[in-house]
Amino acid sequence: MSLTLDQFISKRREKSKEGEPKREERGRRVEKEAQKSRLGYRIEAPKNTGVCYLLSITYDGKSGKALLKLYDPVEEKLYFWYDNTGHKPYFLTNLSKEEIFNIKGVLSHEGFDHVETIEKYDLLHDKRVVVTKIVAKDPLSVGGSPNSLREIIKRAGGKVWEARIKYHNCYIFDRKLIPGMPYRVRDYSLEKVKVEIPKELINEVVKLWENESEEERGMLREWLELFQVPVPDIKRVAVDIEVYSPVPDRIPDPKEAEQPVICVAMVDNKGKGRVFLLKRDNVKVENENSDRLPSEVEVKIFDEERDLLEEIFKIIAEYPVVLTFNGDNFDLNYLWHRALKLGFQRDEIPIILTQDAALLKTGIHIDLYKFFSNRSIQVYAFGNKYRETTLDAVASALLGIGKIQLNKPISELSLYDLATYCYRDAEITLRLTTFNNGLTMKLIILFMRIAKMSIEDLTRQGISSWIRNLFHFEHRKNEYLIPEHNDILNMKGIIATKATIKGKKYMGALVIKPKPGVHFRVIVLDFASLYPSVIKRWNLSYETIRCPHPECKANNIPETPHWVCTKRKGLTALIVGLLRDMRVKIYKRKAKDPSLSDEERNWYDVVQRALKVFINASYGVFGSDKFPLYCPPMAESTTALGRYAIKTTIAKAKEMNLEVIYGDTDSLFIKNPPEEKVKELVKWAEEELGIDLEVDKVYRYVTLSERKKNYVGVLEDGSIDIKGLMGKKRNTPEFLKKTFLEMIKILSTVKTPKDFETAKDEIRKIAHESYIRLKSRKYSLEDLAFKVMLSKPLSQYTKNTPQHVKAALQLTKYGKEVVPGDIIAYVKVRSSTGVKPVQLARIDEIDEEKYLVHMQTIFDQVLSALGISFNDIMGISRMDKFMIELEEKRELKPR
Repeated sequence: MSLTLDQFISKRREKSKEGEPKREERGRRVEKEAQKSRLGYRIEAPKNTGVCYLLSITYDGKSGKALLKLYDPVEEKLYFWYDNTGHKPYFLTNLSKEEIFNIKGVLSHEGFDHVETIEKYDLLHDKRVVVTKIVAKDPLSVGGSPNSLREIIKRAGGKVWEARIKYHNCYIFDRKLIPGMPYRVRDYSLEKVKVEIPKELINEVVKLWENESEEERGMLREWLELFQVPVPDIKRVAVDIEVYSPVPDRIPDPKEAEQPVICVAMVDNKGKGRVFLLKRDNVKVENENSDRLPSEVEVKIFDEERDLLEEIFKIIAEYPVVLTFNGDNFDLNYLWHRALKLGFQRDEIPIILTQDAALLKTGIHIDLYKFFSNRSIQVYAFGNKYRETTLDAVASALLGIGKIQLNKPISELSLYDLATYCYRDAEITLRLTTFNNGLTMKLIILFMRIAKMSIEDLTRQGISSWIRNLFHFEHRKNEYLIPEHNDILNMKGIIATKATIKGKKYMGALVIKPKPGVHFRVIVLDFASLYPSVIKRWNLSYETIRCPHPECKANNIPETPHWVCTKRKGLTALIVGLLRDMRVKIYKRKAKDPSLSDEERNWYDVVQRALKVFINASYGVFGSDKFPLYCPPMAESTTALGRYAIKTTIAKAKEMNLEVIYGDTDSLFIKNPPEEKVKELVKWAEEELGIDLEVDKVYRYVTLSERKKNYVGVLEDGSIDIKGLMGKKRNTPEFLKKTFLEMIKILSTVKTPKDFETAKDEIRKIAHESYIRLKSRKYSLEDLAFKVMLSKPLSQYTKNTPQHVKAALQLTKYGKEVVPGDIIAYVKVRSSTGVKPVQLARIDEIDEEKYLVHMQTIFDQVLSALGISFNDIMGISRMDKFMIELEEKRELKPR
């Protein structure tokens, strides 16, 4: 018999209460098992705890239960809590109980537990549906092999839902857990700690949201809690290791682990620093440390490598959180394999290797390399301050301090030079989590709360996984059926617009053709959170776009054949709109409120940064076919409405006699507008489009060429804003970077149109001198080198061979090992390959004609805006010009 949703929920509550008496008994048993099952590494699973913070949720295969790791900020340690609710893995199907029982291999499956008939709400079809819940004894029985219950049901013709959700995430959703939030254990049971929200904040929020829907106001209360609880300063240690290598510059293979670990540095956030060194033949042991290491750093030298590793493992096991930079791929990975080589038993090693991570038995490992590699973190959280994700690049950009630069290989360093080098790496790894009042750790915890993700997953996975988890959580919380990828595509796989960029599926953002030249006093108006605003205003979501209601088809999206539902609020519009409004209305404003304390403003700034990361990435995922809720018409409608908003605003600006000289995605460049007209345009956009326009920048002047997304702007304080110009890019040769920066420096001094004539003469001179030096081969190989990072193994470059790969292949012929992550420095030469690595090249081999191509490409981006001809100032003849153009065509030709 079909149950109503209310009846269904009531029955589940009754069933849950029936199991209460058994939980304490289970809890005692789990605690006892936890205490006796570890050799040397103590794990606590107590009956009661104080207030702790939930950091990690995993599945423990030995106990067959969910395992939660809780951080106690008072005791500064982790507690383990094993599930005692009887929760089991499951998935859903459209087959009835009777049909399932008749399928061969289900009832006899060793992992089959039982089935239940339940009711869910199908957002796609806007109706309640009855489905069957197939409960398994372990996650692998749900899916993971051809004989799993999921595959058996599919082979029998059944439809399957929610079978690909990892068990620990399923547990989070069903228990409505919020990772990063405070919990406590009471009589072996886990309970959430109540969060008190200040009355003044509640009153303020009620007033700000008085015109919003009841649904949004209800969700608001839940979200407020996440941002009112401060983040504890978690006790943590940063670890860095150095391994002996018989070949200079060759990185040892962690899987082989043939060479000894010769140095390990550990620095914690409580002021404790340690360096452990391995004594080696022919390496002098100095009597004193001098001033190369801080005096409080403990230095210990070991005769045996096994003893060194035993000490390291003992210390690692003492810390709740261990930090590394690329520890998944190297540091902890190498330690695990090396320990086995030295005869350690697996249960003596506190590290657990999975397919793509190095985890800890007693604590939590955060690989900061993976976190800082997250593009959304790089762009939205840290303002694109770093371009490469190396420890040196990230630390230099964010801390102002980098790695120690060596003039000899690691293996040739004296013991204390090695200690100093290794200690610096561990120190800056730690400082990446302590700078700016612990910004990184606070962001991580806030991201966990928003995404509903365990810390190990969050720091290793991309933003699309974060958003996926958030949406899955909201589906389960509201008893919505989580659709399969093909469910959405079969109903809504339509794309109506044509992409203007190769490789894209639909038309993207609008970029207005720039007006070339030099423009003084330019105001840049930014559409604050344009796409999130569009999603909220137009009620966009995978279930509301092209909804099943005929009466909604009149609610058309401009420039598309799509329509939006008018009968219900979309889940995406609700979540994204709320996060966007919370950032704009509350936290962004409070982060700048001078009446608040520095501590409060700092916290609110962290919150608004965290929200910015989510809302700026939230719209893009729906246009990715890798995203579980991929919905092409929703992504297409979002960009269409973004274009509509910009076009409408430009039309209004022209009506007001404002001169729009450029527009890019979510911003408009307006030349010398009256202040009152800017305010009028901002007010109009808010009232007519429901979008906030704000003054983002005021340029003293901007130079625009005919190229889109390429310009130089000089702000009122004289600072330079460079967009898309090749002269500032990392792989541009140094001689071109220097010349380019000299040009930019001259432009920064210009204050009036009259100043330009002097500036043009200086720029002509600089560019011409650079040209003459190139023709005369007065630049060094280092000056001429292009530097490009190798992103994958050389064997995987099968379809084409980029120039840096050609250079890398030449290095391998001379015995140098080249691996992903290496920076390949090469120069352009006259040869069949056209390139040579710097290490193998001579200055007389340089092909200056190829460099002239790059010079013209870079300089023209600036010179054309100034009305200067590259060929004229270089004095290039017609034949030279012909050769340059010919070479440029060769460069652009696919290989």
